Amino acid sequence: MRSSRTVLAVALLGMALGGCGGTEIGPDRADDAAPAQIVDGWTSCAKQAPQAGEVLSAPKAETSPPATKEPTIGRIDPTFTPAAAVICGREIRPGPNGGQEQIATERRAEEIAPLLTALRLPSEQADEEVACTLEMVVPPWLALVDDRGRWLRPHIPTDSCDKPRTEVINALTGPRWTTVDIRTIRQIESPAAEAAGCAQQWTDMVWVETRNGTPRPAGPGTAPFAGPLRLCVYQVPASLQEGEKPPGDFVYGGPLPAERQAGVLRALSNRRAVVDCDTPATRFAVLRPLDEGGPDRYVELDGCRRFLIVPATGGAQLGQGDDALAALLGPV
Repeated sequence: MRSSRTVLAVALLGMALGGCGGTEIGPDRADDAAPAQIVDGWTSCAKQAPQAGEVLSAPKAETSPPATKEPTIGRIDPTFTPAAAVICGREIRPGPNGGQEQIATERRAEEIAPLLTALRLPSEQADEEVACTLEMVVPPWLALVDDRGRWLRPHIPTDSCDKPRTEVINALTGPRWTTVDIRTIRQIESPAAEAAGCAQQWTDMVWVETRNGTPRPAGPGTAPFAGPLRLCVYQVPASLQEGEKPPGDFVYGGPLPAERQAGVLRALSNRRAVVDCDTPATRFAVLRPLDEGGPDRYVELDGCRRFLIVPATGGAQLGQGDDALAALLGPV
């Protein structure tokens, strides 16, 4: 079990899989000699840093507002006396009714003397003889606020592996951080998707594979997989249907009843010629083995009604479905 200190450290410092030393780690890299821009009137993370910690990719509407312009990050000006530190971030937590949701958080600390000392340290030079670990530590969106409400973004000094110095990490987990605001950003996984055992979003791989021209016709060697299957059905927004990788949102799903599965496997073993069609599907089904073995299967529930069988060893095979197959893949 993680200690509370470890949990706080993960919340304050983003952990991601990355390369060794020398990798750029985000907007907090800056010239140590450059002063940070001092901004008047701190109000909240929602106002000053609405995109802070946004690491999850999701389709954005064309009408999304432009990102807020960030102030220049740099060293702490000697004339600026910080009274508090604020961290703006994003986290994933269980939803109130199940599933998962992404939230934006604002945390504040006022006992920050060790943090200020650590932030004033210089960055270390890269050392090719030092063996760096693979994980990348992403610095938090950090602001320092003075007693007049002015604020700045301090540069976070890095070690020889281009990660935040240990002194900074220790200082960030040292003070008592008070959560002053939590905002729900979006649903990551709905309760229905969680109950069905399906991902909230999936890519229409029939469209992807046929656009790339890679699948071959299903052949005699395509044997039905006898294990139980899970059905997950997704709806693709109209604005995304002809994209390179159309993402679908979960609609319904669950373990496929045995009697229906037998009919689905028979339909997927047909050898009909694939129709010449380029109409994108608005809905598609994903069939995956419950025990994670065997091929994945994708079926267009409208549009061209094609299906795709993707063995674990590669070599996707394209076939032609019909209305009867689509009917078998209705709500379970």
